[in-house]
Formats: sequence, structure tokens, C-alpha cells
Amino acid sequence: MASTKQYFSAAGKPIRCKAAVARKAGEPLVIEEVIVAPPKAHEVRLKIICTSLCYTDIIAWRMKEFPGCFPRILGHEAFGVVESVGEDVDELKEGDSVVPIFLPDCMDCVDCKSKKSNLCSKFPFQASPLLHRDDTSRFTNAEGETLHHFLYISSFSEYTVVDVVNVTKIDPEIPPNRACLLSCGVSTGVGAAWKTANVEPGSTVVIFGLGSVGLAVAEGARLCGATRIIGVGRNSDKFEIGKQFGVTEFVNSKSCGDKSVSQGWGKTIVLGVDKPDAQLNLSSYEVLQSQKTLTGSFFGGLKPKSDVPILVKRYLDKELELDKFVTHEVNFEDINKAFDLLIQGKSLRCVIWMDK
Repeated sequence: MASTKQYFSAAGKPIRCKAAVARKAGEPLVIEEVIVAPPKAHEVRLKIICTSLCYTDIIAWRMKEFPGCFPRILGHEAFGVVESVGEDVDELKEGDSVVPIFLPDCMDCVDCKSKKSNLCSKFPFQASPLLHRDDTSRFTNAEGETLHHFLYISSFSEYTVVDVVNVTKIDPEIPPNRACLLSCGVSTGVGAAWKTANVEPGSTVVIFGLGSVGLAVAEGARLCGATRIIGVGRNSDKFEIGKQFGVTEFVNSKSCGDKSVSQGWGKTIVLGVDKPDAQLNLSSYEVLQSQKTLTGSFFGGLKPKSDVPILVKRYLDKELELDKFVTHEVNFEDINKAFDLLIQGKSLRCVIWMDK
């Protein structure tokens, strides 16, 4: 549990703090002193307690062309405490425990009020290096250079400013190094099984790729009561890891020959970030004849402000198993080690503590 007593407020004033800045594509992050502006209307400034590394951060870090953008403060999976609030912020106050989430949830537009969508029509998601409402940054360095945001969050900084539509208040009883996992990857996978696929008890679920998101799908399918959870991949060693998350069978895609992995009707859920030019090739006749369904699942179909607190409760009730996703923890000054571990395939989630 994070105590709010240890945090101060510099409401209305800039804060100088440390941030890990990506200055060139693929080069190690540099720990620098940055200046974080006070929040404007509808914004909050957060003290980041810990952040975890998602592969989406690595994809953006490697990108030389837009939406790659430098200098930039990456990071989007985090747990923080509200340090100060801007004008017209009613749902949050100083000291609240929160997770920032890249997917906006204004709770007011027709889509946010609908049960059929988790996309906000008032603040549509874009790969912008700036904040929503005025397309400006809240970060500069000591020389006045503008530093760009990432996915509206930029959690590789001791403090960050986030629009209220991207912040979800949660129960402070959940440990910070578990709460941060719900900002992106784990929620996406669990939600894809729970919300998008609506996995029913006794179902068979096939998962292509057993990285963190794929294993989170397995965790979600387990929670939904799936009987068979089949992992498909190229590395048979992943099966041993997958068993911890409920995977019951493994298919090595390199050795299955001409055999079809799928037979009969069912749902195909697409989630996770692929290359911008990646394509899906489908037989329209097979889709028709087999009555198959294909759908995308952005953030697992979850509504951040209503569904993520449910996942927090399920963790506190010892139903959702988050502990097994954290394979490494490092201090902030060792953030580049977290990158190395994930790139080398040695970690699922590495938690980075800002001040431990």
C-alpha cells in the first residue's frame, strides 16, 4: 500500500525532477533533470511510484520515422499518486492512488456511455507526441528544450502531467508493483478473453504468441473457466512458462507441417501492436461457410475507469494472479537494464522503481 503522507504538493508551480529521456532511436535512455509544468485545466500531475516496461515502449524507442519522435519521455505502464490537480478536475484529488492509461475514457461521450465500445469519440486515440486538448508538452529540460510525451503518459519520469481522461483511480491497497501492470499489457490480455471474446466456461482458447500479452490472455481465459488453453509459438520452452498461466497444451508452429491450426467456427481476436504495414489475408468463402468472427481488441475491450478497478478487486480477492508476471525489478537509474532484459527475452515484466 502506498502512503500519501510521504508526498508533497507544489501545486501551481513547476517541478524539477529526473526523467529517462530517449534522445535518438535505439540509443540508451539518458537520466536528465527535467522541468514538469503544473497541470492545466482537466489535467493532473502525478508522482510516479513505479513503472513497468512494455514492448510498445521498445517499438517506439526504435522508430526513426513518425510516430517515432525525439527527444521523448517514454513509458506508459505505471502506478502513481496525484500530486496536484488543475482546474475543472472533480473526480480526483491530491493523494489519490491511480494508474494512468493510454486509452482515453471521458465517461461522457456516446461511445464511453455505450456498452458496445471502449473507444472515446470525444478524445480519439492518436499516436500524438503531445497532450490532447492543446497539442503542447508539459516537459522541458533546463535549457528550455521541449521534450515530447508518449501515449499521453510518459511514465519514465518522477513526475508527469496527464489528462484526467487518461487517469483511473484505484484501491490503494494494491501494491504499486502490481497495479502498474494494469495500465496496458495484462489488462489488454485479460480483457480480450473476458470482454472481447466473452470466453465461456468449458471453452477452448487458442493463443498465438506467449509473450506477456498472450500469457495474460491465458490468465483471462482461466478466470473465465476455459477447459483447454492451447498456446501456439515457435519456442517450446514457452510451454513450461505457459503452464503457470493455465496453458494446457502447446503447438510448435514450426513443426506442425500442413496441418491447419483452426477447424470449424469460432472467434478470432486481434490484439497487440504489429508492424504498421502488417496485413491479414483471409478467405471470404471460409469466413462465410464456417461462420467465423474476426474482431480487433484495443486495450482488451476494457473501459479503463470502470473495468480496471474490477481487475484490482479481483487481484485483492486472490482471483487474478498478477505476481507471476513480474520477473524482474530494478531501480530507476538502471532502466536500460530493463530494456536489455525484455529485448533478450529474459523478462515478462520488469518493474522500475522511481525511488526505492
